[in-house]
Amino acid sequence: MRYPEIEPYEHGVLDVGDGHRVYWEACGNPGGKPAVVVHGGPGSGCSTGMRRFFDPQRYRIVLFDQRGSGRSTPHAGDTVEALSANTAGHLLGDLELLRTTLEIEKWLVFGGSWGCVLGLTYAVRHPGRVSEVVMSGLATDRRAEISLLTGELGGLFPDAYAQFSEGVPEDERDGDLAAAYHRLLIDPDPAVHEEAARRWCEWETAMQPGVPPSPRFAEPRFRLGFARLVTHYFSNGCFLEDGAILCDAGRLAGIPVVLAQGLLDLSSLAGTPWLLERALPDAELVLVGGAGHTSSAPAMEDVLIGATDRFALRGW
Repeated sequence: MRYPEIEPYEHGVLDVGDGHRVYWEACGNPGGKPAVVVHGGPGSGCSTGMRRFFDPQRYRIVLFDQRGSGRSTPHAGDTVEALSANTAGHLLGDLELLRTTLEIEKWLVFGGSWGCVLGLTYAVRHPGRVSEVVMSGLATDRRAEISLLTGELGGLFPDAYAQFSEGVPEDERDGDLAAAYHRLLIDPDPAVHEEAARRWCEWETAMQPGVPPSPRFAEPRFRLGFARLVTHYFSNGCFLEDGAILCDAGRLAGIPVVLAQGLLDLSSLAGTPWLLERALPDAELVLVGGAGHTSSAPAMEDVLIGATDRFALRGW
């Protein structure tokens, strides 16, 4: 069970350059063990529930909204300018700037889904700044994983995939659907980009059977910003080298890593959980029954909170 709801004791907006201002907040104990939450999406933004995976008496919990999302500005649901200077490299730089601004030497890195991609990339590039890693909804930078989500799962959900693929021009349906959708999502005509956002988010929902649709998908601004950012990153290979996380995972030797994966998470079909367990020298893989691609299933919450509780006892 998650810890009780808490409010930030400190928050601000970090000018990261390129016209972007990134919202951040800190919760829990100002003198506690630092932890940073890397949200998913790309484009989901941080949520109040993410604060509750940590004991607020023991942790200094830092959350931030990545460029173009949440309370950061500009927002991708408002303008395509939010996609400018918005790459994995920029987000990783923002993480380091936030760490140094808050005068944190090392922190636990916590995330899921896209947050797993970005968080693991940060960790392998800055292992000296990472005390532990806790990840769920496991994903990496491999093109095979993007292909699974944007095409290969269509065989499991033929009706939903037909609706999804029919949202792009007929001559583009056998190609890169993320790129095709992205072109529609940045179209200046609201009728075009709003319809594309609706179809993209319906496909996101279809890939998670048994999980209620995200209520945020009913919000036009969130839906558009989310779809723009996901397709922006997917159509550019996440702006990362294919397979770099697995290749560089050895740099995390000596850093404890907990990997939590729902047994119902269809992204497992790409083999990511087992590849990560094999590549990371000090990884513990926990397969969670009854959970899909989510951190909110009770059994998944128990695993993640169990990990943060255990790591709270380690020095930093």
